[in-house]
Amino acid sequence: MTLSNRKLLYQAAQVRELDRVTIEEVGIPGLVLMRRAAEACVSETLDRYPEVASIAVLCGSGNNAGDGFIIAGLLANRGKRVRVGLVGRIPDAETDAGSAYRFCQDSGVPIGNAAEALEGAELVVDALLGTGISGEVRSGYAEAIDAVNRGDWSVLSVDIPSGLSSDTGNVQGVAISADVTVTFIGRKLGLFTADGPEFAGEVVFADLDVPGDVYEAVKPAADSLDYAVLSARLKPRHRNSHKMSHGHVLVVGGNEGMGGAIIMAAESAIMTGAGLVSVATHPSNVGSVLARRPEVMPRGIASVAELASLIDRCSVIVLGPGLGLDEFSRMLFEAVMASDKPLVVDADGLNLLSESPVHRQNWILTPHPGEAGRLLGASVQEDRLTAVTQLQKKYGGVALLKGAGTLLSDGEAISLVPYGNPGMAVAGMGDVLSGVIGSLLAQTQQQMFAAQLGAVVHSLAADNITAERGERGLLATELVPEMRRLLNP
Repeated sequence: MTLSNRKLLYQAAQVRELDRVTIEEVGIPGLVLMRRAAEACVSETLDRYPEVASIAVLCGSGNNAGDGFIIAGLLANRGKRVRVGLVGRIPDAETDAGSAYRFCQDSGVPIGNAAEALEGAELVVDALLGTGISGEVRSGYAEAIDAVNRGDWSVLSVDIPSGLSSDTGNVQGVAISADVTVTFIGRKLGLFTADGPEFAGEVVFADLDVPGDVYEAVKPAADSLDYAVLSARLKPRHRNSHKMSHGHVLVVGGNEGMGGAIIMAAESAIMTGAGLVSVATHPSNVGSVLARRPEVMPRGIASVAELASLIDRCSVIVLGPGLGLDEFSRMLFEAVMASDKPLVVDADGLNLLSESPVHRQNWILTPHPGEAGRLLGASVQEDRLTAVTQLQKKYGGVALLKGAGTLLSDGEAISLVPYGNPGMAVAGMGDVLSGVIGSLLAQTQQQMFAAQLGAVVHSLAADNITAERGERGLLATELVPEMRRLLNP
């Protein structure tokens, strides 16, 4: 059995199909898989918490509880003081969970209620609810979860924290807040997006020795992006290249009084490899752009004709940072939308797009949940996977839905960004992201790759900085030199 970080992500129905194929077609009995899952949790427990003597294992009624019963028995056989807190009913004797229950009894583990099991515990193993949960957590289970979350002990969740949706990552009323989650067979999408990263803690994957061809039989919901894999696709620059070899990015935005956004986007683009960066902005911002970054070429725009000449010369347009929603904004927006140049659209560019939706293929849309809600006319956080799919279908191109577990879709595949932290919830982050994506699009002419790599280095840069200096007070501009370093591995 291997503990690893498989990069494919699945929803509950897909994991059930992986289970079915493994049991019915490969011929590995369900009870064998249950035993392997329990052994993976025990191994993680003993490695991570070797000094812990008193352990409470909380079990519900399904197969997740079966894992818990075997975990309890194995830990007891290794000399640990274990109690089981049974919240659900005793499983039927003829089921795999029923066999696991008998093993727990035969191992001499006391089985009582949750309160009894938690008394004096140093570690809690959460095997209450699995991936089959639908709707809010019921009374009884909710009370047990609240008791665990109030306690001063470490928590290991089995497969998924109880109360967390494996499909959406949303808390179903209440959920276990785990320090570590050992998940099996397929990594659950919900562990990595929405509330998942906060409640799952560190995620460890155990494949339970499921043969590799089983995974070929089931299409995953998404793939988890990897910086090393993506950055390796960046080709070295030719020795005889020149600035036009690396693209010309035009950043359009920066209404009066909103010059900071356009400056951040432009600086991000030039410092992550674009050969040239021009800025089309309100005339009042030209001096500030030059003072901050003289390598960028700003132009104060008063007419469509002035913007048209800039559009003709660029290879990629970033539309939206600091754009605003007035007549000046609409003039810039409509002129850019009339062009056929590849686009990265963010901020007020997205808000204007929501007023007049169009579909095109050569753009990357980068909304946060509020902007995505306006683009779709509905809230998106309840199901981020569905939302990013609908965004791409309605508007075309590449849709990038920002947030915890950023999701990207090009209509064929969906990717998740497994990096990032709460320090990024600060003004300017979206402007810097649009700049690096525009830069990479200009350099590679590959939409999905530019969006994926841009989102990854943006989030990973934030992780690297906050690991040294903490999350509070992170500035968007701090990411730019770190992104440059990450793009030169």
